[in-house]
Amino acid sequence: MGLDRIEGAVGVLEAELAGLDADRMDPGLTHRLLGLFTRGERACAGAAAVLARRIGDPRVVARQQGTSMGKARAIVDLSQRIVDTPALAAAVRGGDVSLDQATEIAKAETEAPGCADRLVAVAQSQPFHELCHQARKARLEHQHHSLGARQHRARRGSHRITDLGLVHVEADLEPHIGAPIVDRLETEARRLAGAGGKQEPFTAYLADAFATLFGQPGKGGKAEVVVVVSHQVAQRGWTTIGPGELCQIPGVGPIDPKVARDIAKDAFLTGVICDGTDLRQMRRWTRHIPTEIRLALRLGDPPDFDGPRCVDCANRFRIEHDHHQPVVEGGPTSLRNLSDRCHPCHVAKTKADRNRRRKRPAATGAATPDRGPPDTR
Repeated sequence: MGLDRIEGAVGVLEAELAGLDADRMDPGLTHRLLGLFTRGERACAGAAAVLARRIGDPRVVARQQGTSMGKARAIVDLSQRIVDTPALAAAVRGGDVSLDQATEIAKAETEAPGCADRLVAVAQSQPFHELCHQARKARLEHQHHSLGARQHRARRGSHRITDLGLVHVEADLEPHIGAPIVDRLETEARRLAGAGGKQEPFTAYLADAFATLFGQPGKGGKAEVVVVVSHQVAQRGWTTIGPGELCQIPGVGPIDPKVARDIAKDAFLTGVICDGTDLRQMRRWTRHIPTEIRLALRLGDPPDFDGPRCVDCANRFRIEHDHHQPVVEGGPTSLRNLSDRCHPCHVAKTKADRNRRRKRPAATGAATPDRGPPDTR
């Protein structure tokens, strides 16, 4: 390899690029130059990856290329993984594949040996997303003997509130469960897109289809939602929310009063007096939680009524109702004795209660926990 020749070639290229004016080029020349530059960029990136293996230190690579440490580590890792894959190494050095493509191929080759040759051909003829699909397919086929159990263990779901106050739902579903759901979503989204007069992004119709699939409150569906609305908002005709007033879904956030009005057209209405005491005096000596207390817990604490959250860690996911004083110790099922805890904190608190009772010295003739009628406090 002649260093002088490479320096000369780089100098020529820099001089040519300095006078590049794409606005004055005809389309044919533009496409040809783009192809040449892409080919040159890939060849240079491939050579850099080969050199990165020799250097071995991502910090040096990051400094030389002006990139992030994460990107530099990926280049060094790729350079080490392609050594034992001749087809991929030749494609990288020849500029036939990009570093992103090479990374996908190397990852698949590591988990499913023997697939690199086929994936290099895919990379040269198909879009990047198709390469990712084929690489994933190769990995899964190689692991087919244990794939079902792994997929079952990996299933998960989560939800959060976005900065705009939207509810973001995310789930990883097993293929036999997720595929029919996706098919139904896309079918319904296409129907909505065809019926809608105003064209919106297809992702918006997918969101509408998701709501239709699970049922929208107030539109004949089976979904259930609690909305807290100040009486003054309803008195003004569901138009505005004044200072200190509420119109929100507890635990989620504010909603438009007009949306709350539409929900109220087909809903069970419950009046809650924020500064009253009747509800908070209710007390029972059973594990069953009355509907009124469940509703109060679901609303959250006044005056914000911002929904339940764990009293220990403030988490809002997987909230459960926990007896502060356990029922086995005579604790009542009252609003005052119930706390909201997420599942992990609930489990930890229950375990701590059991350990405390186990360590408590046995008292002769100890009194039986009071399970009499509720007090009036």
